[in-house]
Amino acid sequence: MSLPQPHPSPSARRPHAARVRFGSTLFPLSPLSPLALLIAALFPAGQALAQATAPQENLARLDEVLITAPAERPLPATAASLKADELRARRAASSDTASLLRDVPGVSLQGAGGVSSLPVIHGLADDRVRTKIDGMDLIASCPNHMNPALAYLDPSQVEAVQVYAGISPVSVGGDSIGGSIVVESSRPVFAQPGEAPLFKGEVGAHYRSNGHAQGANLNASYATETFSLNVSSALAKADNYRAGGDFKSSTVTGRAGHELARDEVGSTAYETRNHALNLAWKIDNHLIEAKLGYQDLPLQLYPNQRMDMLNNEQTRLNLRYLGAFDWGSLEARLYHEEVDHFMDFGADKRYWYGSNSGMGAVATPCAPLRFMGDPAGTCAAGMAMYSASKNTGARLKAEIQLTEQDLLRVGGEWQDYRLDDWWPASGGGMGPFAFQNINQGKRQRQALFGELEKQLDTQWQLLGGLRYEAVKTSAAAVHGYNLASAPLTGSAGAMNQTGEAVAFNNAARDKTDHNWDATLLARYTANATHSIEFGYAHKTRSPNLYERYTWSTAGMMATMNNFVGDGNGYVGNLLLKPEQADTLAATFDWHAADRSWEFKATPHYTRVKDYVDAVKTATWNPGKFNVLRYANQSARLYGLDLSGHVSLAQTAYGKFGLKGRLDYTHGKNRDTGDDLYNIMPLNTRLTLTHQHGGWDNAVELVAVKAKNDVSDVRNEIKTPGYGIVNLRGSYAWKQVRLDFGIENLFDRHYTLPLGGAYLGQGRTMSINPTDGTLAWGTAVPGMGRSLYTGINLKF
Repeated sequence: MSLPQPHPSPSARRPHAARVRFGSTLFPLSPLSPLALLIAALFPAGQALAQATAPQENLARLDEVLITAPAERPLPATAASLKADELRARRAASSDTASLLRDVPGVSLQGAGGVSSLPVIHGLADDRVRTKIDGMDLIASCPNHMNPALAYLDPSQVEAVQVYAGISPVSVGGDSIGGSIVVESSRPVFAQPGEAPLFKGEVGAHYRSNGHAQGANLNASYATETFSLNVSSALAKADNYRAGGDFKSSTVTGRAGHELARDEVGSTAYETRNHALNLAWKIDNHLIEAKLGYQDLPLQLYPNQRMDMLNNEQTRLNLRYLGAFDWGSLEARLYHEEVDHFMDFGADKRYWYGSNSGMGAVATPCAPLRFMGDPAGTCAAGMAMYSASKNTGARLKAEIQLTEQDLLRVGGEWQDYRLDDWWPASGGGMGPFAFQNINQGKRQRQALFGELEKQLDTQWQLLGGLRYEAVKTSAAAVHGYNLASAPLTGSAGAMNQTGEAVAFNNAARDKTDHNWDATLLARYTANATHSIEFGYAHKTRSPNLYERYTWSTAGMMATMNNFVGDGNGYVGNLLLKPEQADTLAATFDWHAADRSWEFKATPHYTRVKDYVDAVKTATWNPGKFNVLRYANQSARLYGLDLSGHVSLAQTAYGKFGLKGRLDYTHGKNRDTGDDLYNIMPLNTRLTLTHQHGGWDNAVELVAVKAKNDVSDVRNEIKTPGYGIVNLRGSYAWKQVRLDFGIENLFDRHYTLPLGGAYLGQGRTMSINPTDGTLAWGTAVPGMGRSLYTGINLKF
């Protein structure tokens, strides 16, 4: 018996004789066995695959599958199922793992650092999207969310991705309302019985002209029949990139002797190093895995944040057991992650502040650690900010084949997250003590779920699930720069730090949320060329620690708490309730019987109760950056995703095809009538493809409508529409693959609709500086023309 894959929906059609190969052993399968049903559901009839990719966390490699029965597609149909071969073509163009999702219907990317974009699903982003890395729920430990989950994997380390847009099963994850992204790194491989140990791998490198981006990657595996070892390492770095034209009036950075050209996008450089060691043991029908990961990221500058990430170190351990039994499969997981994170002003932003540094656009270095009230004047050396977190989690899931038509999933999850966020004294108004942004923050989750898949007949499939989560959050008392300990009485103080700390410390800070999720999905297959999938989901997300427990309204401190990149400052709210989203969606699927052509249309509608939005504070002004406070309101989002592909011609010069996607999303605050922030306008991506022998080429058109529906409370910047053309090509030999292309072929200047406000240079500590180095109204531009190439050698 082979190691099991997680079950998709079982097929009601009785499979004929089937067999599965694991290593060199060919296992016969009974027509009624759960594993035979599983394989019949996973793979089209007669297809031989080198590996299996399940719709949820994939658990083992099947080297060969031979099957003679027709099969149903898994329920729900994911918006995208990206495998290693598909991902390989996308890696050379970007070191940002989130960019691998750029072709997925309903998904857009919120701009951040060069390797830390945030996926947006139907207008919902960041913590509203559940992102799992090898089954782990990783949490951004930064007031700017500079270290999201996908940033801990290099694109070369990703083996498979599943995206559930909008409606996702309760077994995939909770504490989110926008959908789920399940990412898997390398899977264990084993030598075939009776053969010598296996040793194989891949080494590669890439270069991109814009920003002189360069990197290298290595992946190597050694395996016997029962033991598997895999190591991977990836390095990437880049300088600032240039836009397709001048986009700003100032070249000043605030540092003497350092200026930026008017087309240079400040604070877009990065350097990152990611390493992993994976071990696995196979004993009969049982698999044990241990994955260790380490990230050393010394530099990632941010064009839409006031701070830059100058160090991020993550270590993680991920243990998993998988067992196959007569009744189904059992999976257990235990993981632990630790993050040490440091921010300050990078090379393109002013570093010296205070009266002794000069009041002009360019700062003068001065004696540091001179504070307010010092008769000799003030001087601040940057603004150091530290975050440290520990994240421990466990998961137990069983899949039970009740009958040929009924599959039950049950399980539980537990997570304990601890966070400290503090800013040491650096001079001026920042001292003489440390500022406690979040002190001893805790976020604990306990969850139980149950889910049933049922095949009613050859045309109807159903999936229903229920999930309960208890989410407990808390934080200890805090103090500002002006005090050595947390005050319980007092008022005012420098920048009103004492008064606001007292109010926070005397408030009830322990919160417990009781959250329920439910999913109900159905698929009706009318015939071999048409099906419809439709469903409803109720999803709940509790506020994160930064939304609940940040406490200072002082402009300098509040602007350091911002994970949307709009230049504003944000203050937490202890009274926030969990967001509750009700989503209706349907996917109409027309296709050829062999799926040589396909067209899908997915309308979706979501209403969110207690949506965490921003409200004005007393100092709000139009056309400027402001301090805002998080508050529960009501929101509505709706839209349409279209996607498809078609074969155009098969000639002596190769196979030509066309694929494309078009997305539209609209979001509105139902309480205020304001538009929601960072909603991607109408956009399309059309690609003419060509394949011939080892060649795989494409001409890609990206077109985006102007963004005029913007959030007024955030003074969101409008962006004009644009269109750009990209060229992509590759040639593959048996052991070597060469990728090459040109992004933004005609060097068009355009601004990113989800790129946020440009804060890449100048006096970023000041919320609205008057020295001309930084002003509201400039959006982050996209990258100008860039030639790229990548090479990979297998051994």
